Amino acid sequence: MSSIHAIVVDPGVQGRLAIKEVEAPQAGPSEALVQVEAISLNRGEVLRAMGAEAGWRPGWDLAGTIIKQAANGTGPKVGSRVVGSVGVGAWAEQVAVQTSRLADIPASLTFARAATLPTAGLTALRALEKGGFLLNKRVLITGSTGGVGLFAHQLARLSGAYVVGTARHARNEAFVREAGADEVIVGDDLEPARAYGPYHLIIDSVGGKTLESALSLLATGATCVTLGWSASPSVTMDVSNFILTGRTTLYGLNMYTEFDSRARSEDLAWLAHMVAKQQLQTPIEVEASWHNIGEVAQRLLQRQFTGKAVLHLT
Repeated sequence: MSSIHAIVVDPGVQGRLAIKEVEAPQAGPSEALVQVEAISLNRGEVLRAMGAEAGWRPGWDLAGTIIKQAANGTGPKVGSRVVGSVGVGAWAEQVAVQTSRLADIPASLTFARAATLPTAGLTALRALEKGGFLLNKRVLITGSTGGVGLFAHQLARLSGAYVVGTARHARNEAFVREAGADEVIVGDDLEPARAYGPYHLIIDSVGGKTLESALSLLATGATCVTLGWSASPSVTMDVSNFILTGRTTLYGLNMYTEFDSRARSEDLAWLAHMVAKQQLQTPIEVEASWHNIGEVAQRLLQRQFTGKAVLHLT
């Protein structure tokens, strides 16, 4: 069997992540083989790697070139530049990807920018969809400086919403405004956001007291989408207020089930097109070689930067 190099969990090295030789992937009938050029990091997969067994291979997001089309004839052809996502193992020189999870990217779009789109971009897009028609509606987004938050701000602004964001530190306020926020709440207390509500849609990735406060800011018939818990997974909820507001919805967005509710390819193609047209900016804050995976992963976990980290395989 031929071999390739991939990032695997190695508890014996600093940062627990190392590039090692592994067996080359074998594509199934509906899978294309991608020569990977760039990958992006997400907090969820890095956290999983910190506790995973030796040999486990992390990675969700990738961009590269098709070197073998799917045997059933679907999806991009050989030589196509693509962006895609897998459930595990994207951080490798070659990856077999279901064609429903792949999309061609415009020639003007770099692999690095494309690699930021699958997890963060799709999560933001699917979360915003839960709010329906957003023109002239109020939207509150917590965790605004992360990849999902930064994409969500831009997409909400493009939808014509009045957007309120959050920043834990004052130094990030301008950053959140540039992403599309009309107002920014600085600090951990969400109570000041009440002055700009109530909200038709709230997207929360913080959990804990932030989600508790957010639920009290919903308008009648509004939706709160919860998609993470960077602060705490435990929430104390005032059910009486939730019921009295009326027709409110708390929606749990799990990317594994959400993304496959329909093919990812169409949404990925649209996101890539929007970036190529410069109507959507990719929030890359760190760009490095994949040989720096251990260092970059630790910096991400320690929240030493905002936005996305992208690693190049060449």
